[in-house]
Amino acid sequence: MQTMKIPQEVKRRFLQADALLITAGAGMGVDSGLPDFRGNEGFWRAYPEARRLGLSFAELANPRWFEEDPALAWAFYGHRLHLYRTTQPHEGFSLLLQQAQKRQAWFLFTSNVDGQFQKAGFDEDRIVECHGSIHHLQCTRCDAGIWRADGVTVPVDMARFRALDWPHCPQCGATARPNILMFGDWGWDASRTQAQEARFEAFLRRVADENLRLCIVEIGAGTAVPTVRHTGEAIAERLGAFLIRINPREPQIDPQLGAGIPLGGLEGLRALLSR
Repeated sequence: MQTMKIPQEVKRRFLQADALLITAGAGMGVDSGLPDFRGNEGFWRAYPEARRLGLSFAELANPRWFEEDPALAWAFYGHRLHLYRTTQPHEGFSLLLQQAQKRQAWFLFTSNVDGQFQKAGFDEDRIVECHGSIHHLQCTRCDAGIWRADGVTVPVDMARFRALDWPHCPQCGATARPNILMFGDWGWDASRTQAQEARFEAFLRRVADENLRLCIVEIGAGTAVPTVRHTGEAIAERLGAFLIRINPREPQIDPQLGAGIPLGGLEGLRALLSR
């Protein structure tokens, strides 16, 4: 199959940029075999028991279940924790990291909670996880702060879609939950993400102060929860950056901001870097 030809001007803007900002949504993980939960049907294919229960992704990804039915909540998040730990990042991650390391400055902004960028070697101090991380936990009751989920395993009976055990707060003993921003979530501890955002703002100030040519590469960020898309667009307008949007279904972009590439993440990155 012939690779799509990317306009040379798009490649030039990417390759000649002094600074690189990578923004990524769930579509980035699809080539690694991760589900992107696109619509109820996509979610129910990944979690057929949720269909039987009549729960959409937005309904299940709600903090109330950790109080009302922690075995159900941790069936979902425990399975995902194991899935993300055992999944290997696809080649596109290393292609991006190689390009980032060639620049004077780089940063990463993602709505993904899977930790795949860190697993691929990206510097923890140059990442914003705007929705938090499944690899960190917090208490559902007390202000115990945030702690890593290293060593935490959650056995799940997938036939019944029930967790058989789950983590508890080391301070008060209440049920723990992932440090993830869920739907209708007023209890999320945002302190870790806020520290990431402070480092991100320092990066953007450096880009502006040093007048660096910034290119933004967005991969797999849809319009259903458009945080990543809106962030990249706002920065492109603010700093005069060139935005490259890689998305197989929703590549549309204001031509004043950049260019869209209607391909999946890995295929789009390969095409962008091809000679």
